[in-house]
Amino acid sequence: MGDCATLSLFRFDRRRDRAWAFAQMGLARGELRRTPGLGFWKLVGSGTGEGFTPKPNTAVWGILATWPDEGTARRQTASAPVFRRFARRASESWTTFLAPLSTRGQWSGESPFEARERPGSGPLAVLTRAKIRPGIAPKFWSRAPAISRAIGANSDVLFKIGVGEVPWLQQVTFSIWPDADSMARFARRGHHAEAIRAVRAEGWFREELYARFRVLGDAGTWGGQSPLDRTKEAA
Repeated sequence: MGDCATLSLFRFDRRRDRAWAFAQMGLARGELRRTPGLGFWKLVGSGTGEGFTPKPNTAVWGILATWPDEGTARRQTASAPVFRRFARRASESWTTFLAPLSTRGQWSGESPFEARERPGSGPLAVLTRAKIRPGIAPKFWSRAPAISRAIGANSDVLFKIGVGEVPWLQQVTFSIWPDADSMARFARRGHHAEAIRAVRAEGWFREELYARFRVLGDAGTWGGQSPLDRTKEAA
């Protein structure tokens, strides 16, 4: 557990760099375990489209991690050898720094985020992780594209992506919203609300985790700019 979480994303344009990144999903594990200050971590791939589809995006890979504090998180994501190697190979990289506000559920049998922050104003990040029951996977993925399109069409969302450890069965949605109200409005309506009701009624997941974070800041760019720039423009 840790007081600060990070999601670092890396975009690889060249085919040989994509192959290298894929190989790192196995090869980088030992070095991550030896990284000072690093708590819980996961190497993840990503989905295409609006960020959450069953079709993998071989250009985008990421590292989710927890740290004892923001200072350690910023220092290590910039200078630790494994993060530096990913950044050197990538055509673009971006890291967001997060303070856990609330969390429930488990990830690989652990509770990785320690919620010590109190809700306040400013951008809010939401992470949902699910280990999907194999027999439910077709039904789950029949719902997911509609949810993904709804997020993509929502003018409030600042950033969204779907990532995962195991294709089709272990999935994570991550999104950033300008405030808690805009996120809540989306969650209560349409395909997302219908899917949540089905999850509860039909037991789709073997394991799930839901967490909210205050966005502390970011480093790098995604799509040529910081996804948080929209909050600065609106201020």
